[in-house]
Amino acid sequence: MSTEPERVPQPDEQPAVPTALGDSLAQAARRAGFGAATDTEPITGHVLLGAMGGIRGIVEAVLPGLVFVVLYTLTRDLVLSLAAPVALGVLFVLARLLQRQPVTPALGGLAGIGISAVLSLITGRAEDFYVTGFLTNAAYALAFLVSAVVGWPLIGLAVGFLMGDGVAWRGDPVKRRVLTILTYCWAGLFLLRLAVELPLYFSGNIAWLGAMKLLMGIPLYAPLLVVSWLVVRSLYRERVTPRVD
Repeated sequence: MSTEPERVPQPDEQPAVPTALGDSLAQAARRAGFGAATDTEPITGHVLLGAMGGIRGIVEAVLPGLVFVVLYTLTRDLVLSLAAPVALGVLFVLARLLQRQPVTPALGGLAGIGISAVLSLITGRAEDFYVTGFLTNAAYALAFLVSAVVGWPLIGLAVGFLMGDGVAWRGDPVKRRVLTILTYCWAGLFLLRLAVELPLYFSGNIAWLGAMKLLMGIPLYAPLLVVSWLVVRSLYRERVTPRVD
């Protein structure tokens, strides 16, 4: 049996990752807020707010779910409780169109709300409004976990293409280890949401399910995003150090 240590593959020996996939991951990283890690601007409340889409983005993400759970808790009228967030989603899209701003975020939110509302109407169960969210969290958790286990962590791929070095980070044991840990942390976020919210779903506790859905959204996402920023900046500090003319 050979006792030679396992050799770390060099960057030029890595399997090629399709450019389209890399670009897509980089774009996803920018939308998630990782783009700020490549800037010299300090991580402030303003920068964090911008990474989450600004005040408008937060309102569009939070308000429909809040309106649904409040209306259903007060009225127990499923149709009214579902119609209100759908109407809000439509208003968000129209407002962006009138102001000639990008409508993709609002359209995505409206599609998610619409699918959730239709599913809940079909089953007649208010708690089914949250099923699409469970499926989304499960899909993300699985993708992050599998990518880390097989040695191609998604955070590494996204950050690598965002920083312009492709998969060269796989040849650096420190970067590879840290980016893998970050990927596990993001997987943990999605798994934690499922672990807390699914028991509430199966018990039919709409009020607490809605409340936890909100509390485990941006309040959990923002701190992990900041930590990820700091880690990525540390790994690529030479890339983001301000240039002195």
